[in-house]
Amino acid sequence: MPSRRSIVTDVLLALALTVLALVAAVNFPGGNRDDHGAPQPLAGVLRLRPDAPKGGAVPAVPPAVVFGIHDEDGSEPTWPKVYEPPAILVVLTALPLALRRRFPLTVFWTVLTAALVTYAGATWITVLACAVAAYSAVAHSRNRVAAVAGLLLAAMLAGGAFEGVAPRLPGWFGPSALLLGAGVVASLVHVWRQRLRASRRRIEELRQAQEETTRRAVEAERARIAGELHDVVTHNVSVMVIQAGAARKVMGTDPGMSREAMLAIEASGRTALAELRHVMGLLAGPAGGRYADPGEGLEPQPGLDRLSTLVERVRAAGTPVDVTLSPPPEPLPPGIDLAAYRVVQEALTNTIKHASGAAASVVIRHDGDWLRIEVTDTGAGRPALSATGDGRGLIGLRERLALYGGSLEAGPRGRGYRLVARLPRTTS
Repeated sequence: MPSRRSIVTDVLLALALTVLALVAAVNFPGGNRDDHGAPQPLAGVLRLRPDAPKGGAVPAVPPAVVFGIHDEDGSEPTWPKVYEPPAILVVLTALPLALRRRFPLTVFWTVLTAALVTYAGATWITVLACAVAAYSAVAHSRNRVAAVAGLLLAAMLAGGAFEGVAPRLPGWFGPSALLLGAGVVASLVHVWRQRLRASRRRIEELRQAQEETTRRAVEAERARIAGELHDVVTHNVSVMVIQAGAARKVMGTDPGMSREAMLAIEASGRTALAELRHVMGLLAGPAGGRYADPGEGLEPQPGLDRLSTLVERVRAAGTPVDVTLSPPPEPLPPGIDLAAYRVVQEALTNTIKHASGAAASVVIRHDGDWLRIEVTDTGAGRPALSATGDGRGLIGLRERLALYGGSLEAGPRGRGYRLVARLPRTTS
């Protein structure tokens, strides 16, 4: 769809050419020819005749007188008689150009037909209007085959129709060459526009792809943050809630046990804070402000070497845990070591939340190039702390293991629950 500025430009161009065509038709009847019937040079088309009156007006020749002229032998003159085309034809050779962008082929054939009908009354404005129409047909038409074919046909017709009436142009540059030249220029402009649009389209596609990549990266980072916070907070808060409940129950009857429970709550809180600071430090990076300050109590990410501390906290919360550990001979990579720790942490946290009072068992052993972790419990012995869950912990755990090519299986077993994870011992 043409822009408003283009429409205004086309209307002004069409009006200007229409006015010039009417002026040329009135002042230069007969196709800009001299007194001997030959076409005038282009430079002299707008010049008054040397013998014109000083006032600038050219006396009109009565049509009856002109058409009564004969040669010496009485025969008809060999050069065309003066012909003044109807004003409507002159208007049709230029005014339709106002719609040259919206209906390029229709405008082209309308202008060309009107120009051919004027024939002996054609002027250099007529040829110029045809050239503009030809350019528009090739540059703006969607049917380029029809536009090019029409241009070639128009060039042949114009070469014969305007040969004796159009102004003489230098050398071989006649009406046909003018139309063909307009078509060539239009083709070059069309190709340039196509390449420009393709470049803009590629730039837009790259921008959209970059935005999509950024969006996915942000979503992945949010998911990673949510997973890390879940792993850090859920376990410690669950233990703290269990210990707080136990302290409340024995507060009046056994102050010593209540005091131990409160100390355990404090220890769990400190552990949670330390791990949270560590996660915030990793997320903040080198320029992350106060969370990246090593003086804030950051500790290394936990691994299987801290499994005993985790188990003691769970036992202190009232859940018996039996551990069978057969570690591989060589140290695990940090990422896999952390993933193994998170597997045990998530399984024991779920036991505390959903099977309070059950006994848990943790078995870790290596099988060739794989590390196998199995955590089971005996089922709830009393109402659980939470009977519902959104499964986010297991989903995040599966994604974490999948990063290293591991797998996770979890589901009921008898009255209890069983979780089995497999991890490669190396990251290669």
